[in-house]
Amino acid sequence: MEKSIGLDSVSDLNLADQITKEFFDMMTGKDTAAWKEKMPPSQMSPLTLAFMGDCIFDLVVRTIVVESGNAPVNKLHNRAAHYVKAPSQMVMLNLIKDEFTEEEMAVYKRGRNAKSYTSAKNASIIEYRVATGFEALIGYLYLNRQFGRALYLLHLGIERFDQIEK
Repeated sequence: MEKSIGLDSVSDLNLADQITKEFFDMMTGKDTAAWKEKMPPSQMSPLTLAFMGDCIFDLVVRTIVVESGNAPVNKLHNRAAHYVKAPSQMVMLNLIKDEFTEEEMAVYKRGRNAKSYTSAKNASIIEYRVATGFEALIGYLYLNRQFGRALYLLHLGIERFDQIEK
């Protein structure tokens, strides 16, 4: 996926956050501030955050894959699956974790250390836990209406992953 991250300025990130807030308000029919007071993402289970982050991660990857060119659906699926599998997520995380704030690192670690009752089909337990932590961080950022930051980290991870795959 040869594409630069395209979120080069603070205004791009702020715009993504504002769009996300409005999108949330439309989806839930609720005011964002009131919803966050009821259940702030910082108090959610790390596995709940990972559940949401998995969806966001998949959506972003599928969007990038589809935008890279029309292809048969099975090829699109295989391209997307290459990025969203746990071993790839672990590589991406290791390539970008130096970019994390202290808060982001804490959320990642909460997700990584969470007791999961499912097991990975095609990944080691370490890969699975690291991927769960990464997804928890993405879910946390999304639910905190910091979608611009989530997009930045995902695009950066994909970009760096692609560079080492060459």
